[in-house]
Formats: sequence, C-alpha cells, structure tokens
Amino acid sequence: MISARSLTKNFGSLCAVESLDLEVAAGEFFAFLGPNAAGKTTTIKMLSGLLRPTSGSVLIGGCDIQREPEKTKAQLAYVPDFPFLYDKLTAAEFMRFVGDIYSMERSAITTTTGELFEKFHLTEYRHELTENLSHGTRQRLVIASALLHAPRVFIIDEPMVGLDPVHARIVKEEFRERARAGMTIFLSTHQLSVAEEVADRIGIIHHGRLIALGTVAELRTQSRESGALERVFLSLIDQEEKHRDAVP
Repeated sequence: MISARSLTKNFGSLCAVESLDLEVAAGEFFAFLGPNAAGKTTTIKMLSGLLRPTSGSVLIGGCDIQREPEKTKAQLAYVPDFPFLYDKLTAAEFMRFVGDIYSMERSAITTTTGELFEKFHLTEYRHELTENLSHGTRQRLVIASALLHAPRVFIIDEPMVGLDPVHARIVKEEFRERARAGMTIFLSTHQLSVAEEVADRIGIIHHGRLIALGTVAELRTQSRESGALERVFLSLIDQEEKHRDAVP
C-alpha cells in the first residue's frame, strides 16, 4: 500500500534521507522511529506529497504521488506533529470543511461526524470554536477529521501528544480497529512504549538511513538485546554510531 523506492532527499550538502526502500502492506500498523534529526519528518513529508524527493519515488495504493497527486491524496490522510486548525470555525464546521475538500456528500459528513465525535468524546464540543479547545481536544478533533473520508492510508506524526491516558487508549483502539479493517497506518513517535504496544512492524531511521526493520522480536534478535523496545532501540542506535565511527 505504501512503497518507497530509493527515496532520497538532499538539502544542499545535507542528505536528510538516503536511498530509502520500504514497503508497508495494506492493513499493516507500521511504526517509524528514530532520534531527533534522523530523517523521520522529511520521510513523512515525502510520503504524504508535501515534499518532492531529490530522487526516488513514492507509491500509495499503486499511484505515484508526484505524477498523480490528486488521485493519490484522495486515498490518504496525514496528521503532522503540529496540526493546523482554523480557530474561528467550530468543531462541527471544521469537519464540514474537511468533508467538502474530499467532495463528500453533506449527509455522509453529518453522519460520520456524529459517529467520530461519539467515539472520540467530542460531541459536547461540536459548537465550540476550535481556538477555545484544549490541546488534547484539538488533537482528537484533528484525528477525527483525518478519518472522516475513510482513508486507505493514514500517516500520523506523534498522535498521542497532549492526550490523557483515557483518550490515548481510545485513539489506539480506534487505530487497531481501522488496521484490522484494512487501513494502513504509518505512525511516527518518540513514545517507544506506544510503538511496542501497537505496531505490527517497526522501522528505525538514523542519519537518514533505515538501519533496522522488523517485528519487535526480530529487532531484539538484530540488536542482541532482550527486554523492552527502548533497550533494543538504544542498542541499535549505538551499533550504528560505532559503525559510522569505524568507517574511514
């Protein structure tokens, strides 16, 4: 469902992402991890069509996102780590605005909004201006709006930021249910416990290169570490640093 082929992005002399090859299947819950400045956000922006790669390609559902942007993005939802809302719209108006972008019927927008608002505990805020909503409530609204048109691929950066434990659990359960129904989820996070809990597979990027890919069990084998994903992650990063230092 997501296919990155030799994906590369240079900013001047800096190679932010280097020859990334990655396949994420339909219905897979994929977590993308890495330290700060590893290339995660650059990769995500190329996958979602917001940034043109220096070389390589991105296919979403078999469609090239650079050659067929509208057709590709119709299948896609993207929530960045700092999502934008129109402060002078109410929560319900914002959902109608998003639904109109995807040419949804008004009746479908209304019905689906009601269902999503109930799931994410947003019904009481439907007539509130988004500028008056708490950070966690805004985050739930953005996630609900991204799900409104039932995307086949959902790319989300740091989804749990600002969510209390109750609403974080609701979001994770909704993501799992969507993945079981066939939606591909590409999640980037620094919360390793979240990735360990929900992901089918995990990719780790460092210095723009994909240094590890697999299930948690497979990553434990690769790192020669047991225990929590945090230990595995730190071990793999340390191994990569030592390898880089050893290369003349």
